[in-house]
Amino acid sequence: MGYRGAGVVVAGQDTGYDWENPRIQPSYRGWDGTRANHNYHWHDAIREINLLHNDTIIAPENNPCGLDVDAPCDDHNHGTHTMGTMVGQEEEGDQIGVAPEAQWIGCRNMERGWGSPASYLECFDWFLAPTDLNGANPDPSLAPHVINNSWSCPAVEGCDSMNVVLLQQATEALRAAGIFVVASAGNDGPSCNTISKPAAMFEAAFTVGAIGSNDTIGRFSSRGVVTSDGSFRLKPNIVAPGVGVRSIVRNGQYRTWNGTSMASPHVAGAVALLISANPQLAGEVDSIQHILETTAIPRTGPEDCEGSLGSEVPNAVYGYGSLNVLAAVERALEVEIVDTEEVTAAQLTLYPNPIQDQLNVRWNFSSDQIQLSIRDTYGRLVSSQQLRHNPAQLDLSHLPAGVYFYEWISMGTQGSGKLVVE
Repeated sequence: MGYRGAGVVVAGQDTGYDWENPRIQPSYRGWDGTRANHNYHWHDAIREINLLHNDTIIAPENNPCGLDVDAPCDDHNHGTHTMGTMVGQEEEGDQIGVAPEAQWIGCRNMERGWGSPASYLECFDWFLAPTDLNGANPDPSLAPHVINNSWSCPAVEGCDSMNVVLLQQATEALRAAGIFVVASAGNDGPSCNTISKPAAMFEAAFTVGAIGSNDTIGRFSSRGVVTSDGSFRLKPNIVAPGVGVRSIVRNGQYRTWNGTSMASPHVAGAVALLISANPQLAGEVDSIQHILETTAIPRTGPEDCEGSLGSEVPNAVYGYGSLNVLAAVERALEVEIVDTEEVTAAQLTLYPNPIQDQLNVRWNFSSDQIQLSIRDTYGRLVSSQQLRHNPAQLDLSHLPAGVYFYEWISMGTQGSGKLVVE
C-alpha cells in the first residue's frame, strides 16, 4: 500500500544498537547522511558492570562498549536484532524491517543482557522527554511515537513489589503522553500465569506473545492471565512472529532467533505503519490498540487459564489473535479522530443501571461500530460486544450479581463507567 513508516519515530530500550550497521544507520534520527549528532537520540543508562555476570575482575573493560557511552553501541547483539526488525532497510531484495522509512532513537538499559529497575526506569523517563548527552534540557517534543521493550525485570535483577510500582507508573505516564508502549510477553511458557514481570504485566503496555510460521503459539511464549499482581489481567494483547526471525546483529552479521523479544518489534513497526498511513493516529494510544486488537486474526487453542477459555477470543495464549498488518493499515485509513470538544460531547448510555439481565445501550453520535467491553473488579473480561445498531440490547443474564466496569471505543471516541448487576 506504500506506507513504510515515514514521519514516525520508533524507540527501543535494550542492550544498545550497532548504529553504523548499514541496515539501520540511514533510519537513525541522529544521522543526517554525513554527520552524527547523538543529542536527544541516544541515552546510556549503564554506568557500572552488572554483578550478575560473576566476572572474576570487575572492570569497565569487561563491557565491549564501555560504560556511559555517548554514541549508540550494542554490547550483546540483542538490541540490534530487534531494531533491524523494526526499521531495517531493504538490501538486494532482502527486507528485514517492518517500517524501513521510520526513524529510530535508543537507550541502553542492559549490561550484556542484565538490567536493573533503575536502568529500565531511567530509559522510560528519558523517552518521555529526551535530553542532550549531558542529561540536560529535556524536550518532550522529541519523544518517540512508539517504544519497543524486549526485556523483563525478574527478581534476580532486583525487581520487587515496591519498584515494580515505579515502572508501572512510568508506563502509565508514557501512555498518558500518547506514547505507545509495546512489551514482549516473556519466554517462561508454556504454563499459565507466566506473564508475570514488567513491562509485559502492566495494563498500560501492549503485550505481545510469539507464534511460528504455522501460526501456532511458541512453546516458550509466556501465557496469561496476570496473577503476580493479583489483577487477573488478561494478557497477551496479541501475538506476532517470534520463531525463526532473521535480523541483523553486530559487525554486519545476521542471526535467526526465537523469542517474544523478536515478536514485539514486529508490532512496534506495525504501529509506525499505522501512524504513517494516518498521521491523525499519532498520540492516540487507545485507538491504535483498538485497531490492532480488532483486526488481529483470531486464534484459539485447548489451553484454559484462570477462567480464560482457550476456545474464546481473547484468550490467555493468543490474546485477540495474530498481528494482521494489512487489515490494520486499512482500518487506520478509515479513522477520523474527532477533536476534544466532540469527544466530550459524545455519550453512550447504558440502562437500566442497576440491571438484572437485559442491558440497553444508546449513543448520541454517528458510528456503525462500537466496541463495548465489560470487566469484573479483578480486571477480567466478562463480555466483549460489537454494537452496530442504535439502540442495542445485550443479554447479561450470565453475569453474577456485583459491580462491573465498562469501556467503549469507536474510532477515536471512548468512554468508561460502572455497571451494577443485581
